[in-house]
Amino acid sequence: MLDHIKAAIIDLDGTMLDTAPDFHVAVNRMRADLGLGPLAMQTIVNFVGKGSENLMRRVLAVDYDEDGVEQRFEEALASYQEHYLAINGDYATLYPNVIEGLQALKAKGLRLACVTNKPIAFALPLMDKKGLYPYFDVIYGGDSLPKKKPDPLPLLQVCTDFSLQPAQVVAIGDSSNDAQAARAAGCRVLNVPYGYNHGEPIHNVDSDGIVPTLLDAAHQIS
Repeated sequence: MLDHIKAAIIDLDGTMLDTAPDFHVAVNRMRADLGLGPLAMQTIVNFVGKGSENLMRRVLAVDYDEDGVEQRFEEALASYQEHYLAINGDYATLYPNVIEGLQALKAKGLRLACVTNKPIAFALPLMDKKGLYPYFDVIYGGDSLPKKKPDPLPLLQVCTDFSLQPAQVVAIGDSSNDAQAARAAGCRVLNVPYGYNHGEPIHNVDSDGIVPTLLDAAHQIS
């Protein structure tokens, strides 16, 4: 059990929503614009988690060297963002027990924040479409603050927003980004095993526990 927790900071992609199908469609439409062939979903999933800019560079690096990537980066990013906004949430699905988990966390009196590396212009409409928006007091995207996960800044900002010490806050996410940010901020951290984590096993991540679902996470908090 995690004791004396007053708030939870929850990741979005790979934690609450399986957005890999959205990434798959948007990335491959971008690649088609650039005259490149499609990539398999698992290849794209392994690139997810460090923001759109990193995703674009990883996707382009399949075909180009570093100079070639940078030459095409701006065009690729603009194309990807256009395609992603057009289909944002159309192919994404909620993971099991996410809504039930959010309800259980709220029932325990916890304040909730969503901190994602997804750009805020993508995150807000997606959360609204999937019924997640009303549960959160604070939502930060990857471009909301000067730094993003795995930097601790977004988590520390939430602690400030809620007037809480980091030890009173738990971060819940699917990747090493979430765990590293939490550890650096002084927050507790729980990981779910079903997300993306850059293609690496979540069991190798330093956390306070792995929970099957957000509902199980709620049961671990007191």
